[in-house]
Amino acid sequence: MIEDGTGLLTIGELARATGLTVRTIRYWSDEGVLPPVTRSCGGYRLYDAESVARLELIRTLRELGLGLDDVRQVVSGEKDVASVAAAHVAALDAQIRSLKVTRAVLSTVARRGSSAEETTLMNKLARLSAAERQRIMEEFVAETLHGLDTVDPDIQDRMRRTAVDLAENPTPEQVDAWVELAEMLQDPDFRAQMRRAVEFNAADREPGAPRGQSVWFARRPVELAGPVRARGTDPAAPEAEEVLRELFGDADRAAALERMTAGFDERVGRYRQLLAVVNRQPGPPHAEDFAWVVAALRAREDS
Repeated sequence: MIEDGTGLLTIGELARATGLTVRTIRYWSDEGVLPPVTRSCGGYRLYDAESVARLELIRTLRELGLGLDDVRQVVSGEKDVASVAAAHVAALDAQIRSLKVTRAVLSTVARRGSSAEETTLMNKLARLSAAERQRIMEEFVAETLHGLDTVDPDIQDRMRRTAVDLAENPTPEQVDAWVELAEMLQDPDFRAQMRRAVEFNAADREPGAPRGQSVWFARRPVELAGPVRARGTDPAAPEAEEVLRELFGDADRAAALERMTAGFDERVGRYRQLLAVVNRQPGPPHAEDFAWVVAALRAREDS
């Protein structure tokens, strides 16, 4: 404290009182966050007791990550601490979401051993907006259904309602699933595969057939094959023939196998699984039942 009876502090005394360095205090003073109360005859900055309290507030706000502009507005009274803190929380939330996406992309790159080009693509896919993600899904569905007016209306409605609802604060697993799903949706081979599955639906459906008939057929393998599979019955066993007869009647088994593999093969199953992960929903049910039916058909291909 300078010996003039004013109770003012030099910058060195202020540093000793707060434990901060002279350099830090001088910097904050130069930036207008902690202006001196006055200057000595020799031009030295002088501070009062309030400056000590203000300096403690500045240090606290800086440790919490606030920028100097926000700090300046708080100490000057232009803004209150609560409103600045709320804004900073929102900014931190955005940073955390971005960091989680970054971590997920890097984890995927490391796991896949991706090239630089693949890394760039994955990063772009991971950072798409919700509207952009949904547009990719809608384009996929539109191409799959284009011109197939005889597809069961229930199937069409279900496909058109398919959403990509990646959480605002996604887990690395959800981001990873979205990147893989987006790659599938834009893969011409997978699009063609889904198109074939829908074409089977359109070809099988008779004009005037009741709405929802295809959904009913999809339930049949679960109802008929599920209990048999759960008992451990081998798909090649004679008991499996009864299930196939109930499902397909006298229809050509090769055609039935083609239809089943188009709609329920491993890649289509993966597509449904990825959708479930992205949308935070239970995994697709009864995949094992459909796989059992396919295995039963394959076991009889040469018979």
